Amino acid sequence: MNGFDFKEIQEKISDSFRPWQRSFQFWVRATNIYTGYKVCQLRVSLLKDAKKQEQMWESQHEQAADKIYFMCSDLGGFFLKIAQLLAKPDMAPAAWVRKLVTLCDQAPATPFDAVQRVLEKELGQTIDEIFETFDEKPLGSASIAQVHKARVKGNKMDVVVKVQHPGIERLMMTDIRNLQLFALYVQRTDIKFDLYSITKEMETQIGYEFDFKREANAMERIRHFLHENNKKSPVIVPRVLRDTVTKKVLVMEYINGIPILSLGDEMARRGINPHGKVAEAAKQNILNSLSRAYGQMILKSGFFHADPHPGNILICNGPEASHIWLVALLDYGQVKELPDNLRLGYANLVIDIADNNASRVAQSFRELGLHTVAKCENEQQELLRLAQTLFDTKMPAGQTVLQPFADDSSIKKIAVEAFPEELFSVLRTVVLLRGLSVGMGVNYSCAEQWRSMAEEALLASGRLTRDVKGTSRRRASLRSLRAGR
Repeated sequence: MNGFDFKEIQEKISDSFRPWQRSFQFWVRATNIYTGYKVCQLRVSLLKDAKKQEQMWESQHEQAADKIYFMCSDLGGFFLKIAQLLAKPDMAPAAWVRKLVTLCDQAPATPFDAVQRVLEKELGQTIDEIFETFDEKPLGSASIAQVHKARVKGNKMDVVVKVQHPGIERLMMTDIRNLQLFALYVQRTDIKFDLYSITKEMETQIGYEFDFKREANAMERIRHFLHENNKKSPVIVPRVLRDTVTKKVLVMEYINGIPILSLGDEMARRGINPHGKVAEAAKQNILNSLSRAYGQMILKSGFFHADPHPGNILICNGPEASHIWLVALLDYGQVKELPDNLRLGYANLVIDIADNNASRVAQSFRELGLHTVAKCENEQQELLRLAQTLFDTKMPAGQTVLQPFADDSSIKKIAVEAFPEELFSVLRTVVLLRGLSVGMGVNYSCAEQWRSMAEEALLASGRLTRDVKGTSRRRASLRSLRAGR
């Protein structure tokens, strides 16, 4: 037996034990974090001084932030995605956000020799046979894959080569199943919210991310849709090089731009006052472009890019003197297609939120299959607050942080007993857009911006009619009428 075979056997044995090791590490760390909060909850209940209670919670958040940071950093993979989701000022305690935001772009890179093996096995040729140039140092590394800049032989266009990390699929699916068990326990003991359905949808969506052929098809479909529905697409979608796409390798057009989180530095470089009118207008235009694209994708098409975290958004420089920036949307591994009943039900909910129509939210929730049990007197208003918390980007007046699981939040007053798995991608998208808007200091309502799109979607389906005065009237869906709603 030669040395290569021995090394291969060692790697296989090591790979077989890694999921067990990760599971053990997750449960030890998660239990420690959870227990810390339960102990703090007990200690706080024994205090009457509100200020001391707040200080105790802040101290607990700081301790937990360190533990969550090291868990996500050490385990990597799926837990980097969890860090991305939690590192939003509207979703987690400030201490968590400060710590976890530094993890969002810190996935460890796979060594180039391993990348080369995957690439050449998938494409059936050597790197030198395919590419004129190939940068061994990656442009970036994410939880599932990393990207390298290159140039294809016979083509003057710069490209990005996306290559999947070896063995990552098995590890990430192990991680998410552990999280599902943890979610089941937490929702039965503390948080009356259907967390398990959310984790099941995450399992489905992340499972899709390991198929780059599917991602290439999604990219082309969304690019075509946005160009067909606009004189000029609100966002740039990279072109795919079809001849160099496999399940684990994707080659696409290189987009020259800066990460959205570097926008402030770019403005400073251009001599723009970050708090002046020019900067505010630029930020508003960037968010409008992103939000318009998402409104069209979700409400008109039902097929949408479901991962608008900052690492997937580039700002492309316009002319120096114009202070105009274009927005590029990258990474189509997480896309979602809503069935028409959910797409149109969500359109109804968007109109309810935009109109502050508390009396209709309950009906829209029922139509979406979102089951709630009220624990408060003013049920309609709390349901509206819950809808705004879950599905709108606008922050309440005077607030810069939204804590969905705080004691006075609508989620504490309204138990969510069933949350449709397929709606999680919409919720996550809205939460990420809200995080971007908070980070950029622009408070806007996606529901208000999407209202006209929601009406158009309902009109096209026949579920919205206009009378002779042009007033819109919504019809109940046939399914709702049959159910006696």
